[in-house]
Amino acid sequence: MEKDQKGLTEEKLDMFEENKANLLTMGGTKMVRKQHDLGKLTARERIDLLFDPGSFQEVQLFVKHRSTLLGLAEKEIPAEGVITGFGRINGRTVFAAAQDFTSSGGSLGEMHAKKIWKVMDMALSARKPFVALNDSGGARIQEGVPSLEGYGGIFYRNTVGSGYIPQITAVMGPTAGGAVYSPALTDWVFMVKKSGFMYITGPDVIKAVIGEEVNHDDLGGANTHATKSGVCHFATESDEDCLTKIRMLLSYLPDSCHSPLPITSSTDSPDRDCDDLDTIIPDRTNRAYDMKRVIATVADGGVMFEPHELWAKNMVVAFIRVMGRPVGVIANNPRFNAGVLDVQASDKASRFIRFCDAFNIPLLTFSDVPGYMPGTHQEWSGIISHGAKLLHAYSEATVPKITVVTRKDYGGAYIAMCSKQLGADYVMAWPTAEIAVMGAEGACNIIYRKEIAEATDPVEKRKELVRSYEGQFNNPYFAANLGIIDEIIRPRDTRRRIVSLLEALLNKTEVRLPKKHNNIPL
Repeated sequence: MEKDQKGLTEEKLDMFEENKANLLTMGGTKMVRKQHDLGKLTARERIDLLFDPGSFQEVQLFVKHRSTLLGLAEKEIPAEGVITGFGRINGRTVFAAAQDFTSSGGSLGEMHAKKIWKVMDMALSARKPFVALNDSGGARIQEGVPSLEGYGGIFYRNTVGSGYIPQITAVMGPTAGGAVYSPALTDWVFMVKKSGFMYITGPDVIKAVIGEEVNHDDLGGANTHATKSGVCHFATESDEDCLTKIRMLLSYLPDSCHSPLPITSSTDSPDRDCDDLDTIIPDRTNRAYDMKRVIATVADGGVMFEPHELWAKNMVVAFIRVMGRPVGVIANNPRFNAGVLDVQASDKASRFIRFCDAFNIPLLTFSDVPGYMPGTHQEWSGIISHGAKLLHAYSEATVPKITVVTRKDYGGAYIAMCSKQLGADYVMAWPTAEIAVMGAEGACNIIYRKEIAEATDPVEKRKELVRSYEGQFNNPYFAANLGIIDEIIRPRDTRRRIVSLLEALLNKTEVRLPKKHNNIPL
C-alpha cells in the first residue's frame, strides 16, 4: 500500500513537471526562433534580464482561457500569453507582466488580462513598483467584449496606482488600439527602436479612411514618439538596452509614495568646488551654453539620468544624486531655442515635477529663460493653458524646492521656473543672473518710446537707455535687495550650497487645504 501510494505521488509529480515544462516552452521552438529572427527576446528572456538572477517568482502559470468561440476551444495558449510575477531588481521587490508574442501573438483576452490584474493588485497591496513589458497583437478578437473589459481593468488599476507606486511600461513590440492607453497612464514609457510601435490606428486603416500613406515606424515608432509626440520617455537601442535602463531608472525611485528614497553610498565630496561653472556663462548674453554641463557638474560623479532627452530640448528634466540621495532636476537649456518656455517644454516639466512630488523626490531648478515662445502657433496650440500647468505643478509640489538662477530670468517665465511665490524654499542666483520683467531692449522700447523718438540720435539714445536699464535691472542685486532672491553665490559654490540646503530641508512638511484633489489645467 505504501509502495503504491509512493508510486501515485511520483506519477502526479511527473505529470506536474511535464505540464510545467510544456508551458515554459511558450509558443514552441518555431515561434521562439521567429521572435529571435525579428531581433527580439522572448518574454521569459526579458524577465531573466530584468530581474536579479534567480529571484523571479512566477504567478498563475497554469491559467487558461475559457473561450470556445471561433476555434478557441481547441487552441492551447501557453501561460495564456503573458508571464506574470515578482522578483528583485537591484535587491528590491518589483512586480511585472511580460506579454509573450510567441503564444497567440501575446493577444489580450479575458484570462490574460486577469493575470495582469492579479499582479497589479499584488503590487498595489505590497506598495511595490509595477513593470509592464508590452509585445502584443492587441485584443483577442475571438473573445469579443471580455478582451475589452480586460483592458478596462488594466486602465483602472493604472489610474488607482498613479502617484501611489511607480509604474513603468516598456513597448518592445506592437502595441495598438486600446493597448496604447495603459502605457500612457503609467509614469514612464520605454520603447525599443525598430521593434516597438504604438498607435491608435495602424497604417492600413489610416490609408483606407483618410488616404494617408505612412509606415509603422514613422507613424508610431520609438523615434517618432521620442521626438514628436513626447509619449516615449526613453528610446532604446535593443531589448537588452531597454531592460538595463529600466533597472537604472528604478534605482532612483522609492517603492511607493510611503517609502523612503533609495540612498546609495557616495564617494563624492559635499564640499567639492565646481570650478568650471565660474566660466560657463558666455560673455555675450545672446550666446548659448549647455545647461546639461551645469547639471552634471553639480551631480554626484557627474552622472545624470535623463528622460525625454529627444523631446522639447529647450527644457531638461533629469534624475541625479546629491550625496547619494535622488533629486529631480528641471532646467531651461539655452542651446535650444534660447531655453524658452513653449507648449511642449511646459508639459514636459509639469509632468516631471508632479511625478517627483508624488514620490517625495526633492526638486532642483536651474533657470535661464528669456520668456515664452511668441507666435500664432503657440497661442493657437494653447500656450496659456499649457503654461499654466507649469505654474500649477510647482505650486502644488510640497517637496523641498531649490532654485538657481544662472542668467536670464524674465517676466512670466521667471515666475514659472519655481520662483519664490510658487513656493520655492530657497532661491539662489549667480552674479551673471538677470532678473527683470523683460530684456533691456524690449523694456526700453516700451518705457522710453517717446524719449527715443524725440532724440536727435534715436539709435544712440536707445543704446544709452539700454545700458542704464541693464545697470539697474539686469543683475541679481535688485531682486536680492527685496528678498526675492535669498542668496547670490559664486557658481563654483553651487554644489556645496545645494548639499547643505537638501540636508536642511530633509524633513520639510507642508500641509495644504483639505480637498479631494486639485483641478490641474489639462
